[in-house]
Amino acid sequence: MSSTTANSAPPPGVYVPAVVFFDENEELDLEAIKAHVLRLARGGVTGILVQGSNGEAQHLSHDERKLTIRLTRETLNQNGFEHVLVIAGTGGQSTKESKKLCEDAKEAGATHALVLTPGVWAPQMTKERILKFHRDVADASPIPVMIYNFPVVTAGLNLDSDIIGELGQHPNIVGTKLSCADVGKLHRLTSTLPASKFATFPGSSAVYLQGLISGSAGVIGALPNVAPKAHAELFRLWKEGKMQEAATLQALLGHADWELQKLGSIAGIKAIVTKHFGYGNTNVRGPLTPRDLEAAGAAATEKLEQLIALEKSL
Repeated sequence: MSSTTANSAPPPGVYVPAVVFFDENEELDLEAIKAHVLRLARGGVTGILVQGSNGEAQHLSHDERKLTIRLTRETLNQNGFEHVLVIAGTGGQSTKESKKLCEDAKEAGATHALVLTPGVWAPQMTKERILKFHRDVADASPIPVMIYNFPVVTAGLNLDSDIIGELGQHPNIVGTKLSCADVGKLHRLTSTLPASKFATFPGSSAVYLQGLISGSAGVIGALPNVAPKAHAELFRLWKEGKMQEAATLQALLGHADWELQKLGSIAGIKAIVTKHFGYGNTNVRGPLTPRDLEAAGAAATEKLEQLIALEKSL
């Protein structure tokens, strides 16, 4: 298993909220899931987020969630990737459920938990209740937790830097994923909370380099499902100070990420991966529906095709 100490922030690098594959009956396709985990690991990712939004966490039972976490950890360990972290999405719609999901994640082999704010009763989620929810979960969690801010899936709840900064003082809260892609918020957090204690990640490849310049720990984004090597390459270029080359690559990532969003992200990722990498399928769980790339037209994936060509050359 990966080597992290108690209450430690995940190390800097590229993290990917992996999609989960289903068969024609919408049951877990274990072989496709393993193939995807291995391609991501071989592509140089630092960690794999299981049951992020792209992993259709809300579509899975608790048993399925534990199974996919365990399968990911075991697949990595059995293939020489013990150093690759497994982070588990553990946000539920109640404090009690979120605590249980954190316990399950630990048992299944995750080293960190990513906790989404409950959004069913959004009008009642005051600052005080948001703080109490995350602190109560962090108090009970047997593994370090990170705050997941994604207004699209929490009925518009958008945690500001004041709230996340307060939560960052908790000894078992060690980072955040900002799928709001707010670089100003990110920079306020990186300039307030020490990187050794609190890892701040943008949740989008569209602001990957911008986040690094502002002190982020890397990226946790959907696009590395398609191109993990390209994201690892940008991280290398940035660390070596090759900013012009990094900016050129960032431009391609930004365009490709936008195309992926317009394809529906989850369904789009599965369609792209199935077409180009020799495993998987386009099945999603309802109410989502599969994406037909031919129907979308060649123009819909122009930048993605360029990125995939680069990916295969690395």
